[in-house]
Amino acid sequence: MKKWVMAVLSVVLVIVILVGVVAIKTVTFTSKQVPVSGKVAYPVDIDGAAKRLSGAVQYKTVSSQDPAEIDYEQFRQLQEYLEKAFPLLHSTLEKKVINKYSLVYVWKGTDAQKKPILLLAHSDVVPVENAGWQYAPFSGTIAEGYIWGRGTLDDKQAFCGPMEAIEYLIKDGFKPSRSIYLAIGHDEEVGGNDGAAKIAEYFKAQGLQFEYILDEGSVVAVGIVPGVPAPAALIGTAEKGYVTLELVAAGEGGHSSMPPRQTAVGVLAAAIDKLQNNPFPVRLSGPAGDLFAYLGPEMKFPNNMIFANMWLFGSVVNSKLTASPATNASIRTTIAPTMLEGSPKENVLPTIAKAAINFRILPGDTVQSVTERVKAVTNDPRVTVQRTAHPGVDPSPISSKDTWSFGIVTKTIREVMPDVVVAPSLVIAGTDCKHYVGLSPSIYRFLPLRLSREDLPRIHGINERIAVDNYREFINYFIQLMRNSCG
Repeated sequence: MKKWVMAVLSVVLVIVILVGVVAIKTVTFTSKQVPVSGKVAYPVDIDGAAKRLSGAVQYKTVSSQDPAEIDYEQFRQLQEYLEKAFPLLHSTLEKKVINKYSLVYVWKGTDAQKKPILLLAHSDVVPVENAGWQYAPFSGTIAEGYIWGRGTLDDKQAFCGPMEAIEYLIKDGFKPSRSIYLAIGHDEEVGGNDGAAKIAEYFKAQGLQFEYILDEGSVVAVGIVPGVPAPAALIGTAEKGYVTLELVAAGEGGHSSMPPRQTAVGVLAAAIDKLQNNPFPVRLSGPAGDLFAYLGPEMKFPNNMIFANMWLFGSVVNSKLTASPATNASIRTTIAPTMLEGSPKENVLPTIAKAAINFRILPGDTVQSVTERVKAVTNDPRVTVQRTAHPGVDPSPISSKDTWSFGIVTKTIREVMPDVVVAPSLVIAGTDCKHYVGLSPSIYRFLPLRLSREDLPRIHGINERIAVDNYREFINYFIQLMRNSCG
């Protein structure tokens, strides 16, 4: 047989094997969703619940980096309001005030051998700009099928919802087998050092360990994940770290009419350009890899085939993911120049030029490794790289998706929202969870908020709101979560 015939046959054989492997991996790339028999729904008093959340929104518990700007009386009055709004909870559960304005509630379980669960929330909100709001930001208006106001999404519903669930369960005669803790920090929006951090210290002093900890972080993404037609409930199994580094370049100063070849601003600009042209490497592993392992089977052909065969199509996937800022942030440590400082006058050469560069750190990198890489990439003796007053935070540990706790959260989501698909994910922002590391190996970040792409800017933005129907699901989710976890 001629050599060219052998060569052709060899190529054909390779193609046949390749196609076969791709086909087998695609066929065996099956759904990881927990099957459910129907929707679980409890007869909650949604009108009353909406009014109670509306009442909580009306307290202007606004955070600030400057304590002098905080109206702490609003936090105190919110505590009094909660006592009136949830009387059964306050007469049944133990309550402890931490550092004056943070709260811990304990619903004692009947079996002391079972580890408790911990639900987290925060009562503070970010400041508002009054312009552009359809309804006043602290009015708590209920209209058009929504509850409007600052805190309806971030994050007063995260403690009002569990409180509604506990009130319902007490009325229903439910007694939890394991203890349920509800911790409400008062300064998450400015780091949580006076709230969540103090609560965590209190728990550690008691020697507590939790079966799982659940906080805000990820949501039910509606029409946001490309290629996935169903709403996607994303459970954050980890969150990125962060650090801000300051780049400083020195110059001789003088009059701008006689500039040197490169001013301090020019030196600094060149260093920033080097950083942006040398991004951190992509890593489609950990929570990001888990995300597509769960969502890939829910996609239609050819997308399901692509994610089933990352060994072959990995570079194509990476190219697509890095093209979008949202997905790019989930697969690498990001670089964001945010602040610049140079001369105080346009005709004066700067003696010092500074830039603040914010990094959101992917699990696998650290504050230290980011700092070292920035020094190596800029590689200019005229540029000093230093940390700001805030030392930064390393990425969180990654909580396993193969635990009883993750299974319970997943099962509960699917029972209350059977139309959604569930997947592990990475939280690219920060939460209070960072203060609770060490109190449980299973720390998850999820709230059952149905958010579309147009809803996302409402968080920390104008016209923040939650749909009344979604808040009904929210309360049902916590009722079922407590039953599943503590029944």
